[in-house]
Amino acid sequence: MSLQPTILAAAICAAFAPSVASAQSVAPTQSSTTTVTVSANPLGKEESMQILSPTKILSGSELRSKIGSSLGETLGSELGVSASGFGAGASRPIIRGLEGPRVKILQNGMTVADVSGLSNDHAVASETASSQQIEILRGPAALLYGSGAIGGLVNVVDGRIPLSLSKQLNGEFEVKYAGVNAEKGGSFFLDTSVNDIALHLDGNSRNTSDYKIPGNANVHGDGDIKGRLPNSFTHEHSLGFGASLIQSWGHIGASVQSMADRYGIPTAEMSFIDLDQTRFDLDAAVQRPFLAFDAMTFKLGSTDYQHTEKLRDGTPATNFKNRTLETRTGLSHSNWHGWEGNLGVQTENSNFSALAAATGRADTVPSTRSVSNALFLVEQKSFGAVALSAGARIENVQRQPEASFNLPERRFNLRSFSVGGLIPVIDGYSIVTSLSTAERAPTTEELYSKGPHESTLTFDIGNQHLQSEKSRNLELSMQKTTGLIRWKVNGFINQVDNYVFGEIDGLRVNEEGEHDGTGEFTQRYWKQAAATIRGGEAEIAYNQIGEGISIRAFADTSHGTLQQRGNLPLQAANRIGLDLGYRSGAWRNTVSVLHAQKQDRLASSETFVTPSFTKVDVNITYTHPYMNAQLTWFAQVKNLLNQDIRLATSVLKETVPQPMRGLICGVRANF
Repeated sequence: MSLQPTILAAAICAAFAPSVASAQSVAPTQSSTTTVTVSANPLGKEESMQILSPTKILSGSELRSKIGSSLGETLGSELGVSASGFGAGASRPIIRGLEGPRVKILQNGMTVADVSGLSNDHAVASETASSQQIEILRGPAALLYGSGAIGGLVNVVDGRIPLSLSKQLNGEFEVKYAGVNAEKGGSFFLDTSVNDIALHLDGNSRNTSDYKIPGNANVHGDGDIKGRLPNSFTHEHSLGFGASLIQSWGHIGASVQSMADRYGIPTAEMSFIDLDQTRFDLDAAVQRPFLAFDAMTFKLGSTDYQHTEKLRDGTPATNFKNRTLETRTGLSHSNWHGWEGNLGVQTENSNFSALAAATGRADTVPSTRSVSNALFLVEQKSFGAVALSAGARIENVQRQPEASFNLPERRFNLRSFSVGGLIPVIDGYSIVTSLSTAERAPTTEELYSKGPHESTLTFDIGNQHLQSEKSRNLELSMQKTTGLIRWKVNGFINQVDNYVFGEIDGLRVNEEGEHDGTGEFTQRYWKQAAATIRGGEAEIAYNQIGEGISIRAFADTSHGTLQQRGNLPLQAANRIGLDLGYRSGAWRNTVSVLHAQKQDRLASSETFVTPSFTKVDVNITYTHPYMNAQLTWFAQVKNLLNQDIRLATSVLKETVPQPMRGLICGVRANF
């Protein structure tokens, strides 16, 4: 232990060493006047102008330095966001203590349409390596995207359908290698145009071996798994192409993407998942379409998703399929007596199933068709210095199991509303408050499951009589959004009626659900109870854009309880973090420290108290011109102190630690 402060001090000294070559090279930097808008917000507001919810935008060099092997790993250190941590292949973001079907994942504003919300072992079918921007919306603003966003949403923007013409070929190439898991990865995107046709091409490839761990896989120190975590490999590949016709009246474009992902589940069963997805998107906008509207937009997304859970020897166990067609139409206006807003209609049709791949096993989830139709509206107006915003969504959801399964059809009428205000106190300081109510329909698996889930070793049993969840959210935020020093403090309370949760009774059954004394699956029932989630977040930052030293410090906490049942399971630990940066010419260096406290707020089904940890990462980049491009050489050290890190939000926290200290290095070319 005495060596760790010495290592940390040496790393900080190295990271902040003066540049010896900055006078000979010029690095591209983001302009301090550049504004980045939130594309997932119907009003397209800047980050500092969000009323309906606090928002975080990751883009540029900040995004590139944080990209990991999964979406959860990429966002796991953001304010109010943690990761589910189911090995290297599957890790989903958890927002303010809510996860799974309560956090919606979007790609360019349209649902990803995978099955990652069903279980922690399912990967998000959206690749972040070739993304250009990732947006996090926490709280009520997300309700405009459907009942699956009751806790928030993440929107991955990849620019696959270009919205502007490129005068010349431009793009980015990146290759990198990581020692801790022998990762060999590469990604690229290219943009160009031919006359009025804008073209885009992007791709990604990542291959990793089982990753190294600091000590024993089992937190109690027993077992013979140490040094490397078996079955934690990942093999992921994607390719996408898009084209748009850009005219003075607007644009119309389309894209297609193919993705293949194979990754291991690091449990004793050594199962793995083969995932394939083909996605087609259409995006159109017409300026000044009719009446007093400024623009009409139309988006369509068609997804064919499937993955197979396989046993150690490759034998298929369960086939998951989800075919989805989604449309979203919006009309926006900028000044109706001072009001600006967006009125829209959203539809979604999906066919989902999780069926046994062989005889002798029960079907996990029956074939079910789901239909959703929704109308939404968001409006905003300034009354002097005070800005007010209101939003509403009315949605009808139908779940229709295939007739052969002899299960009842369910219909849900959902109503969601929000109102908020931004009140300036003095120049640069403001108070933001919002009140919302949002409803969520139970998912297909929560209603109709009755079968084994190989990767989690649970036999899931749904409840056909579940009612819709109803969430009431109150939020108050104080913030300073101008100057070298900026800060914000958020407090929230979320009360949820009919909160759906899985209760494990301890009974073990076989793959057909029979209690024969030799079963390997534990029964899990879907039930409902009232829940309350409350928490707070604070962040202060100094000089996040300019040259010289930059500092960011943050803290977040959330606590969820079930009425008369104690704590919610898998709660995130209280965290504090510090980022120290230094920019000088071509050099950009950062030391990030994240400390998570011991997490002992256990649910009735939990027995393991997650120990505290301190994760230190170092990131160094050097950018210089080369021919007609800018080359960025980067090196990162993850988990510098080589701590045995266990995520409180992981169902495998007792047997699956995070990777040990590891070096990542690579080069990126922008032109």
